[in-house]
Amino acid sequence: MGVRVEPISFTRKNIALVSAHSSPLADPGSSGAGSQGLHVAGLAAALAALGHRVLVYTRRDHPHVPQLVHSPRGYEVVHVPAGPPVELGADEVLAHAGDLVEFLELAWKARRPDVVHAHGWLSGIAAVLSARNSLVPVVQTYHSLGTARPQDHRAAEADSTKRVAVERLIGHEVTLVVATSSAEARAVLGMGVDRSKLAVVPKGVDLDLFAPGPSAVDRIRPRRIVSAGRLLPRKGFDDLIGALSTIEGVELVIAGSGAQGDVHGDQETRRLLALARSAGVGDRVVFAGQVPYAELPALLRSADVVACTPREWSSGGVALEAMACGTPVLATAVGGLVDLVVDGLSGVLVPRAKPDAMANSLRALLADGTYRELLSVAGRDRALARYSWHRVASDLVRVYAAAVTSRGIAPRHVRARATSTPR
Repeated sequence: MGVRVEPISFTRKNIALVSAHSSPLADPGSSGAGSQGLHVAGLAAALAALGHRVLVYTRRDHPHVPQLVHSPRGYEVVHVPAGPPVELGADEVLAHAGDLVEFLELAWKARRPDVVHAHGWLSGIAAVLSARNSLVPVVQTYHSLGTARPQDHRAAEADSTKRVAVERLIGHEVTLVVATSSAEARAVLGMGVDRSKLAVVPKGVDLDLFAPGPSAVDRIRPRRIVSAGRLLPRKGFDDLIGALSTIEGVELVIAGSGAQGDVHGDQETRRLLALARSAGVGDRVVFAGQVPYAELPALLRSADVVACTPREWSSGGVALEAMACGTPVLATAVGGLVDLVVDGLSGVLVPRAKPDAMANSLRALLADGTYRELLSVAGRDRALARYSWHRVASDLVRVYAAAVTSRGIAPRHVRARATSTPR
């Protein structure tokens, strides 16, 4: 998706990225790392490559990390002392928001950034409070919203209500809001945020790491479906297992760990194993566990089809990585997947929680090598054209320029607004 703003000079600026709960330096394969950390790391590197000075502020979660780290990718990471230097949950970090604000206020008083981009609601509230006196424009990306969170990710009702209230406050206080998909943009507008403050810029993908190439992964069956993600009921792995029972000569590889990080020890894995056995495909479903991030491209390339079948919200990260690898994608029409996958061109979209439709589409894809090759080429082309980090960072620089100019109320000629997905 794009941002429609007038070109504005925004060269050699000081950009502060706040990612309180997710460090860009975290190992992508570690339990505490997530898609937000990957996003911030990719964005910071791309902004630095464009010539900007980029400082990423994240909470110190280990006692032995230095306060300032120079990333070899051209940006700097500041570890903010806020609470004990250990991994904490979101609500625990919120309890130490005052420490974050105090540190950021002092840092920005000493060296005022030209713009602040907050990632996540915790970062947003810290950025808004810290920028009040310095009048630094704040841009907000939520990544996920309390009103749109899947049921199995929601906290207690009181905590959920508190988060939604904070998110709404952030939306009204920041200069601009950047959504990463049209679905996220609709959720932001549903909170009452003025449309004139909203821009849509998607997440990017590492096109050097995720690229077409050979795969060293051996197959057991003639055809392979790969799916990846946290082993949670909403991910739709059970629908894939049901579909597999209607297709001969195909294996399903599920990469990801469950709630306890032990592929054989958590409740959801046990449920899926039992389901596969009862469906008669226990010998054709492989649970690969947590795959190291550097090895994920080879696994995606080993598939005939990568299936991303959540029933609820999804940012579409795995689907985008598969497209970048040139592997055909089948996805359910939810969340960011609707923007990412152009049905019949860069992949196949199916209705959510419709196992029969999923099974029919998988059979058709696996039986038609020519169609898969067309989807492979178009998917890679779409990733190159729209989802490179250079393109994403360039779009965001224009949003930052609009924020700097607007100081809270953007003139009409520089207002950023959501646009429809370029197809």
